[in-house]
Amino acid sequence: MLLKFLLALALSLFFCTITAQETPEKNLIGRYIDYLFNDSNAVSEPKLLVYPTLGFAPETSWEIGLSSLYVYYAKQDTANRLSEINGFTFYTFENQYGFWLDHALYSDRDKWFFLGRVRYQSFPLLYYGQGSDAPSDYLARVDGNFLLIKERVLRELWHSFYLGLEIDFQHLFQVEFNQADPENPVEIPLGGNGSTNLGVGLGLVYDNRHNVLNVRKGLFSELAFLKYDKAWGSDFDFTSVISDNRIFRPVNKRDVIAAQLFGQFTTSGQAPFNQLALMGGESLMRGYYLGRFRDDNLIAGQVEYRFLPFSFLKRWGATAFLSAGQVFSENDRFDFSRFLPAGGAGIRFLLFPDKDIYVRFDVAFTREGTGFYFFIGEAF
Repeated sequence: MLLKFLLALALSLFFCTITAQETPEKNLIGRYIDYLFNDSNAVSEPKLLVYPTLGFAPETSWEIGLSSLYVYYAKQDTANRLSEINGFTFYTFENQYGFWLDHALYSDRDKWFFLGRVRYQSFPLLYYGQGSDAPSDYLARVDGNFLLIKERVLRELWHSFYLGLEIDFQHLFQVEFNQADPENPVEIPLGGNGSTNLGVGLGLVYDNRHNVLNVRKGLFSELAFLKYDKAWGSDFDFTSVISDNRIFRPVNKRDVIAAQLFGQFTTSGQAPFNQLALMGGESLMRGYYLGRFRDDNLIAGQVEYRFLPFSFLKRWGATAFLSAGQVFSENDRFDFSRFLPAGGAGIRFLLFPDKDIYVRFDVAFTREGTGFYFFIGEAF
């Protein structure tokens, strides 16, 4: 992950150097770089970005990929909120591959809101066990294929209040549960041989953000109820409730302070191991491997100060962030003393000036190590 971060940073600096040099004529690559970094089109016009990625991780060896971002305003009206579609596909030298697609789409006058993601990947998953006392060394490596389709179709009821259908489909198949220590095998968790589950429910959302990739002022709050049931094809019966609350406040013309409080709770039944509440990842509790800690319930929060941009640089900024969270179950109950801390900082490069979209390079620190992240758009 460190190598991916450094390569991405070097690539961006190289592009910035090229675009700073004025030449009478530009070849195809030069024109494309100019298109990427000099947002000369009208603010209301759509923008498409496609760029390669390169990374290395112990679990995957070398990874090559292609990322894309498409942003637009409905009917090219900047009074509407900025919609975005973000795609990423990758292949590793260990014959692992995947495709991600995230979107936040607003209709004209923001009356309809479509928020969702698609994940398909053949990729290793490290399993550390369940609970807040999971060991620091992983217990098994789970190889298999994974498909996730999560969609919210929401209709505005009142100004910025939305209500609608939420669907969550997850399919884990062709699974091999490889024990880290075959001489002392651990019990295969619920769903460890694969499962298919469909959750259907309702979501209530308040959202007055204008630009979901970089919110300077606004509030997002979601309360979702999802029921997974064998009656509509799920392998397991359980209920999940999600509460996601984010607030963004400007400090001055450039700086923003952002905060998030997130909770996921299994209120009935038993969820398979891959659909328990997972701590870590590139957005919340950065620095922890996604799923390093997992259990029936999760509470986590974070606060971030964003310099967007610096007062002395037009296209460069930075952030500093702190977070804390814990997983727990009915037997291993919530305890304030069990919160795990994380924190870090990052740099920002203003990719689309007219649309106020940044590339982020974050480094996060935890008690167990360091994580590096390279993405377009803020973490939350």
